[in-house]
Amino acid sequence: MDYDVIYIGSGNAAWQGGRFLRKEGLKVLIVEESLYGGTCANRGCNSKALLDAPYEIKALADNFEGVGKSGNFEVNWPDLMKFKQKRIAGMSLFLDGKFDEYDLDVAHGKGVIVDEHTVQVADKQFTTDKIVICTGLIPVIPNIKGREYLHDSTDFLDIAELPKHTIIIGAGFVGMEFASILAEAGLTADVIIRGDMALKYFHQPYVHKVIEILKKKGINFHFNQNVEEITSDVEIDNPEDKVLNVVQGMNSDEMLRDPEAKIDNRAYENAFTVKCESGLTLKGDYVIAAMGRTANVEDIGLENVGLTYTKQGIKVNGHLQTEVPNIYASGDVADTGIAKLVTVAIHHSKYLAKELLGGADEITYPVVPAVAYTIPRIATVGVPAYVAENSDEYDVHTIKYGNSYSLELKNDTTAEAKVIVDKDLQIAGAEIYAADAENVANMFAFIINKKITLEELDYMIYAFPSSSSVCLYKLHNIHYDL
Repeated sequence: MDYDVIYIGSGNAAWQGGRFLRKEGLKVLIVEESLYGGTCANRGCNSKALLDAPYEIKALADNFEGVGKSGNFEVNWPDLMKFKQKRIAGMSLFLDGKFDEYDLDVAHGKGVIVDEHTVQVADKQFTTDKIVICTGLIPVIPNIKGREYLHDSTDFLDIAELPKHTIIIGAGFVGMEFASILAEAGLTADVIIRGDMALKYFHQPYVHKVIEILKKKGINFHFNQNVEEITSDVEIDNPEDKVLNVVQGMNSDEMLRDPEAKIDNRAYENAFTVKCESGLTLKGDYVIAAMGRTANVEDIGLENVGLTYTKQGIKVNGHLQTEVPNIYASGDVADTGIAKLVTVAIHHSKYLAKELLGGADEITYPVVPAVAYTIPRIATVGVPAYVAENSDEYDVHTIKYGNSYSLELKNDTTAEAKVIVDKDLQIAGAEIYAADAENVANMFAFIINKKITLEELDYMIYAFPSSSSVCLYKLHNIHYDL
């Protein structure tokens, strides 16, 4: 065999564990057809965090309106975009260097499974003992008339100028987070939702709070609507290629590596019309498909080894093993029933390193915090409130720590958490609505995973002022039944 393990894909689901395998003497190949590091590093988490941060700061500054704020904090999107492109352009090169440091072999091109022990990349074939599929997810583009006018999250995170009026189809993570950026930028948008809920996996009372904020800032919501057709009033070159202006002499991968050679995804003023089955008609400058993501497994040779998949991914057992014993799936492409987050992908990759080094018990998961990076943030961890509210096993306690400690929370009066405890007063879950909900969620994740009791929490001394300390301090009301 040429290799002990071949990873198809180079994101966190692959290299985080691959480095440990190499350290133990296994020969490892990572195959990547695009940028090293996958979606999170190049087209997702990092880009979103960088572009979102100034708008988060703007919202925090607005807390001091009338009580010390002077002037307006304005974000220059074109300058911010140039900074983002410069920073993100280095991510793939950085990881290329890390792969070299870890002595991981790489092959650039599309990895196709030929048989149970062979992967083809371009005109070369590599044999291996084990194959790990780490190809992740891709955005869903609905099969509707005019779909060529739709943009996805990658496009929006690279747009030169923010559209004056955006139409967003979908209200999950992507749709709601982009809506928050547009709202803070003082722009308008319409959000079209197939069902009656936005961010359906989060605590709905907190989701409603975010929606009300967005409405006041120019974001309109349309529930129970199905998009039927998109039309354009402008003539666009090559709409079937999503308006790709290909730079002569450059292939698609080189374009991705060059921040100056990007998809022409400009907004065209009031140029697009979105029609829904109900008769609702909306006009805007830019249309985003934010309808979730699906398994990125087309044309990678699954049929050659008899593997099937659904939009949730490739079915695996408790060892992340597919129906073909020597082929595994890791990260978002694995259908495990667990949230598809980069943190889970890292967990998978590290587990698989142990599994491939000689076998491990079935994979287990700690509680997994999830965050919607809206403005303000919403987070959930552990037993959700809707489960607790319909169960005799739990009680739900509301902690309005922003109202009690607004001075310590940069004048944020709205920060709130719902803490779920069992009958032994052990914390089992939390829902958080706050500017820094992600940090509070991590705190609760630690408490729940380590089974730290309320009595132990009450004994500890914390750094003050801080959002975690004031939230924790309010927990003593539960401990003492106040």
